[in-house]
Amino acid sequence: MTWLWVIFIVFLIFSFVVFIGSPYVPSQKKYIKQAFTKLYKITDSDVLVDIGSGDGVVLREAAKLGARAYGYEINPLLILISRLLSLRYKKIKISLVDFWYIKIPVDTTVIYIFSVTRDINNITKLLQKEIDRIKKPVYLISYAGDFTKLKLIKKVGPYGLYLINPLQLDKAQV
Repeated sequence: MTWLWVIFIVFLIFSFVVFIGSPYVPSQKKYIKQAFTKLYKITDSDVLVDIGSGDGVVLREAAKLGARAYGYEINPLLILISRLLSLRYKKIKISLVDFWYIKIPVDTTVIYIFSVTRDINNITKLLQKEIDRIKKPVYLISYAGDFTKLKLIKKVGPYGLYLINPLQLDKAQV
């Protein structure tokens, strides 16, 4: 009977997250490596933010290439898994937080996100607000989501690369 309660609680946690953001979809290393080499070459001068970092595979792949990586996740079970799998990576920081309320680090150079279509416009506004706050351009790597209000720079498989510039009166993007 205890196992049924555990399964029920895990199911509730994963179901709850879907109402706030995207469902957990594990990323495959080979596709992340492709995105980090052919789409946007991650280096040790990058600071990557992964919105909805799940099990942390994106963070670990970025850290392997020398980047500092910040993961934001709302699912406490995935945070635990991510932190355990990322213990040996000193350049990774993972936070239990709702990404609708985040403040990205001012030295962010690239944001990675998997998003559902229903949230694209709101995410675009949130990211634009954050880019305006830090006052510098930031690249956005999107897995499977088309940010139609942003200019697509390049596409590799299911990944799209965008550049979000701080808003200026003569260059409004959103």
